[in-house]
Amino acid sequence: MLPKMVSLWPLTLICFLAFSVSITHSKTLKRDVKALNEIKASLGWRVVYAWIGDDPCGDGDLPPWSGVTCSTQGDYRVVTELEVYAVSIVGPFPIAVTNLLDLTRLDLHNNKLTGPIPPQIGRLRRLRMLNLRWNKLQDVLPPEIGELKKLAHLSLSFNNFKGEIPKELANLPELRYLYLQENRFTGRIPPELGTLQNLRHLDVGNNHLVGTIRELIRIEGCFPVLRNLYLNNNYLTGGVPAQLANVTNLEILYLSYNKMSGVIPTAVADIPKLTYLYLDHNQFSGRIPNALYKHPFLKELYIEGNGFRPGVDPIGAHKVLELSDTDFLV
Repeated sequence: MLPKMVSLWPLTLICFLAFSVSITHSKTLKRDVKALNEIKASLGWRVVYAWIGDDPCGDGDLPPWSGVTCSTQGDYRVVTELEVYAVSIVGPFPIAVTNLLDLTRLDLHNNKLTGPIPPQIGRLRRLRMLNLRWNKLQDVLPPEIGELKKLAHLSLSFNNFKGEIPKELANLPELRYLYLQENRFTGRIPPELGTLQNLRHLDVGNNHLVGTIRELIRIEGCFPVLRNLYLNNNYLTGGVPAQLANVTNLEILYLSYNKMSGVIPTAVADIPKLTYLYLDHNQFSGRIPNALYKHPFLKELYIEGNGFRPGVDPIGAHKVLELSDTDFLV
């Protein structure tokens, strides 16, 4: 029996070596290698010095390129994440990025990218997070962003985008966080965004938007899980409609620096988890409903710069509400 057992070792060793070789020599998909090298050729030295070799997923003793994450699919490796931020990338949005069809995360924030987002962005059907904030991007948003059906986090804030917010964003069923503040958007906020069943945070502050809250929430059952609504520093008019109480998960309502008017309806106090209410620097009048002062969760009520009657008081110590980078974790 012993000679037969020993005779199995060469075959076992061969199988093991073959398996090891297949892992060690799995190749990066040529499509992704070409795309990353095109991007490398267009970037500045801050990125290039850390991108050594020709294979972005690493080759032999060379590690993967900084900011590049790969995974194995079958016999090949593919690029699934590209995170190159705060390195002063200058120039237009690299179109070659749109050839990385397996990307799930694309983070190029805090650079100096210019020009438009190309319509080819719609090819990245597996993308879950797109972060381009703090660049110098401009022009209108391509409606093709609405083809990114798995997108959960979209941050385009602090750029120079203009035109209307595309209603195609309402085609993103997984969208949870939408950051569009600090741009030059005009027109009305698409009420179709209210149909997004997973949207928790909507920030369109500091733009040139017009319209009313009544128009925004006109779709029955809209914004079912929305917690934070930032509409500040625009040109919104009209009042605060009593129907806003139907957006029952609201915690932050930021209406500062608009042209809104009228009295504050008592129904606002029926929003059960309302914690921060910013009404300052509008044209509101009348009195603050007593129910708001008795609200169990309301920590801050900011009311200065309006026409409220004497005796109306703010609540809490007021501060700027900001979100950290952890909010971009998927």
